[in-house]
Amino acid sequence: MHRLEIEGFGPFLRPQTVDFDAFADDGIFVISGRTGAGKSSILDAICFALYGSVPRYDTGEKRLRSDHSGPDDATIVALEFSAGGERWRVERSPEYDRAKRNGTGTTTAPPQARLFVWANGGWEGRAARPRDVGEALHEILPLTQEQFLQVILLAQNRFARFLLATHGERQALLRTLFGTRRFEEYEHALEQRRKDSEARVARDGGTLAHRLDDAERLIADHDLRGELGGEDAEGGAPANTAARIDAVRQAAQRAAYRAETAALAQDAARAARDAAELALADVLARRDMQERRDRARHSVAALEADMARIQSVRDERDTATRAELAREGIRALDLTRAEAARAHDAREVALAQWRALAGTVGTDRTPPGTTELAARIDEAKHAVGGWRLLLAREERIAERRAELSQGRTDLAALQAAVDASRTERDVVVARRDQVDARLMQLAPSVGGRAAAESRLADLDARSAAAADAERLENEAATTERKALTADRALAEASVALADLRERRLRGHAGELAAELVPGEPCAVCGGVDHPAPAPRGEDPVSADDIESAEARVVIAVSEQREASDALATVRQAAARARGRAGDRSAEQLAAERAEAAQALVIATEAELEVTTLRAEREDCTTTLEALDAALTEAAPRIESLDRSLVVLDAGIASDDEALTEARGGFASVAERIADAESIAEAAERLRDAITTAERCTSAESAARARVEVDLATAGFESADTAVAALRDAAARARLDETIREHETALSAAKSVLLDLELQMLPEEPIDARAAETARQDTREAWTAAVQKTLAADQIRDRLWELARQAEAAQSGIAAALAEHETIERLAHTVAGKAPNTHRMKLETFVLAAELEEIVQAANLRLHDMSDGRYRLLHTDSLAARGAASGLGLDVLDAYTGRPRPPHSLSGGETFLASLALALGLAEVVTGRAGGIELDTLFIDEGFGSLDAETLDTAMRTLDELRQGGRTVGVISHVEAMKDQIPAQLLVAVAEDGSSEVAAHAIMPV
Repeated sequence: MHRLEIEGFGPFLRPQTVDFDAFADDGIFVISGRTGAGKSSILDAICFALYGSVPRYDTGEKRLRSDHSGPDDATIVALEFSAGGERWRVERSPEYDRAKRNGTGTTTAPPQARLFVWANGGWEGRAARPRDVGEALHEILPLTQEQFLQVILLAQNRFARFLLATHGERQALLRTLFGTRRFEEYEHALEQRRKDSEARVARDGGTLAHRLDDAERLIADHDLRGELGGEDAEGGAPANTAARIDAVRQAAQRAAYRAETAALAQDAARAARDAAELALADVLARRDMQERRDRARHSVAALEADMARIQSVRDERDTATRAELAREGIRALDLTRAEAARAHDAREVALAQWRALAGTVGTDRTPPGTTELAARIDEAKHAVGGWRLLLAREERIAERRAELSQGRTDLAALQAAVDASRTERDVVVARRDQVDARLMQLAPSVGGRAAAESRLADLDARSAAAADAERLENEAATTERKALTADRALAEASVALADLRERRLRGHAGELAAELVPGEPCAVCGGVDHPAPAPRGEDPVSADDIESAEARVVIAVSEQREASDALATVRQAAARARGRAGDRSAEQLAAERAEAAQALVIATEAELEVTTLRAEREDCTTTLEALDAALTEAAPRIESLDRSLVVLDAGIASDDEALTEARGGFASVAERIADAESIAEAAERLRDAITTAERCTSAESAARARVEVDLATAGFESADTAVAALRDAAARARLDETIREHETALSAAKSVLLDLELQMLPEEPIDARAAETARQDTREAWTAAVQKTLAADQIRDRLWELARQAEAAQSGIAAALAEHETIERLAHTVAGKAPNTHRMKLETFVLAAELEEIVQAANLRLHDMSDGRYRLLHTDSLAARGAASGLGLDVLDAYTGRPRPPHSLSGGETFLASLALALGLAEVVTGRAGGIELDTLFIDEGFGSLDAETLDTAMRTLDELRQGGRTVGVISHVEAMKDQIPAQLLVAVAEDGSSEVAAHAIMPV
């Protein structure tokens, strides 16, 4: 263990740190302090950090949180330790009531835990929930809390647990420390092998019987019986297994003969089935040809009856073919005639439009020629070209006027903004000058707050110290009375003890005389005659009375020492309090504090006003900088905008003069352009319509002449006759297809009929029912033969397989039984059963060897600490009523030469034996490769039960532990230990009653 941090835990309110590394070089240190100061709470914190609980509170109220903690105070314990070659840090907090983050009152904070590992120069998280942290810590430190308290943290009332443990408790601890669980796994593995081998023997026997039973049932079901064996009278196992297997083989041979016979019958049935299939196919083929012949005769007759219709279709096709010669000419005539009519109509419409437009400009209504129209068109296009140059200027004139107006407005607004900024700047400058003047006035008052606060805090501390001094002086008077009472009690107890001892000496002769028995030798002189035994006093004093009186003296000494220590402590605290108060009264300090408080108020108000004024001056400076920047930026913008407005006004005036001339009598240039373009478009339409009408008239005359020539060539008298005979391409194709289909069908039908007539088929319908019945009968006979053959083959194969399996099972049973007997004996021996006469399991056997070594290491120290009187013994004697044995401990008493149970030792003797056993356990565990290294050991009390000489021996034993690099922490009130151990951790009680780790010190020896 390296470092322990405690806050709000047990008696510790404020954060406390215990640096165990500070004692690593010394190797042993003592944790000292007054009773109730919190020494044992340091060990409680270690146990809580690792296991989440404290041994002292296992059966009572779990008061882990400090009673001194308020709702806003935290409770946390953090422990840094090394294990497995890595450094770890665990942090825990118990469940406790804390203040709500929102609102008033308290809420219950759940228990928390976190685990870290030191890696890459910092702490890295490994777990963050109590359950996960507990599981991870169990892998890192595989000791239960009870085991931890037996070998590492030897807490009060638990020191002797390992010495006085039961067999099961001792086995659980040793198993964890030495990692011997694998031997228990060996036991389980051997037991499983025994069960498996036993199951295998039973399974093989059952398999053999099952195979023979199956075979016999199969033989009986299919009438293949032979002579079969019976069963053994003892357990039902086959007594004549070989005979039964031989009978199965004979039945398999008979089944093979049946299978061969069935196969021959199947071949004959297959031949009969094939012949019937061929006969039926021949009959069906002749019947099909008969039906096809009759259908061919019907088709030829129907096609020949349709010849007249086909001739009409052929005539229609030929006429349509001749009409195709005139189709294009007739179509062209129709098109040119329609185009001529449309051209005439278009010319009339264009002429009407021209006359309407021409009349609006004062021209006459005479239809113009194409030459005149071309001249008018050229004139209009030339005029429009000149006007279009001014059209864009006319479209933008309104936008430019709006731009001019907006520019003048922006110029006025910009000039107004400049004037406002100049006015605001003058106001800000005046305010800045006022702030500067006030700051100059407050300068002498700034800087005195820290001194005033320091003086006020010092006066508060001195006032509290003065109050503490008065309280401690009153407490000293009370404590002094208690010390006097303890002194009187010690004197009375000492006097009473001396009186009892004197009375005991005076009455000792009577006590010895009371033990004399007639005829038995005296313990003093050895005589068997007792003529005048001394009488026993009226009020004899026994050894128990002396022992009780001695105990009262010890208690009185302890109480007197505690009272004296308490009185010295109170007086020292009172003197320190008076020193902290500066030897001034509470009234003087109150007056000084009032003056300091008023000075602090003045300094605080001055600092607050200075802070406000400095912020205001900063705002003024920022505002002036912004205003100056805005004024600087506005000047060039005003000048540029003014020049742009002058140029824009001159351009608008020039455009107005040019546009007035271009409009003529129209509202705008655009309207004049539109009027001229309309006249030009009307002239172009009229010219084009006259040209098109003349061309269409000429085309119509040419098309009429061509039609007359085509009609004469095709043999038609008129165009209407030719049009009536016309058919489209699809209709002509359908006519050709109808003729072709009829010719093809008639030719095919005659060809089929000729082939079928040559077959000389009867006219009456052919009947195939007899052949079908014969075919069905042969198929059914063949199917039955196949099924019979398959069944015979399956029975034969099954019997051969059962015979083979039975022989294999019979040969494996003997070997499996021999192996099972060997495994069973080994498994019972390892599990502590017969033939194991000691009833000791394999793991217990291994742990017993380890325990022998632990006892040997412990005896090296116990021999010295007990002056050779006691020695621990490992015993593997059988326990009563079949209980587990092998890990027993006895204590050999050299005074009697007989072993005795550890429970018979006195308190001091138990402490020495437990300490020796714990140290021996730690040495053996540390020396085992793969075990747990126990480099830290804590011992909480127990040394007070030792006399001075035995205490020195125990101290030498603890001192020897430094050689192995181990660190031992001891909690004790024994002054001799404090004097002999220079490294000390002092736990003290603060003025508010909470505890503090006052010092990590190496005291001078």
